[in-house]
Amino acid sequence: MLAPVTITWNLLDLDGALRASWAADTSSPDYRTEWAPDNPAWGHCDITALIVNDLFGGDLVVGEVHLDGEQHGYHWWNRLPNGVELDLTREQFLRGELVSAARVVERPPGPLPRRWDEYLLLRTRVAARLGELPEPA
Repeated sequence: MLAPVTITWNLLDLDGALRASWAADTSSPDYRTEWAPDNPAWGHCDITALIVNDLFGGDLVVGEVHLDGEQHGYHWWNRLPNGVELDLTREQFLRGELVSAARVVERPPGPLPRRWDEYLLLRTRVAARLGELPEPA
């Protein structure tokens, strides 16, 4: 009997796979019209954080995005099991947006209430570059 194959990833592999997989069709519908190839992370924080969580576990962190004193949605990132915070989409904020009021949130069980199709599409694209991904926890 053959031993199971172990796939090893590093953050550079994951970062490259995500960057190559982000596109307008996986960006948030709320911000899709503003998505552009020169800012590929735009509108991808939530589903990117979920994929990082699929691979490494840890906590999902959400903060409020503010620009010129007004709230403009939310931003998601990860706190890995060792306590390191990892934000692979922070660069999307090019206009001076500030993220505040960070809090840990529970991952929604089962299919996401919104953005499920975009999440699955992004997962499929990342898996095509990295190999099979673990199922969500």
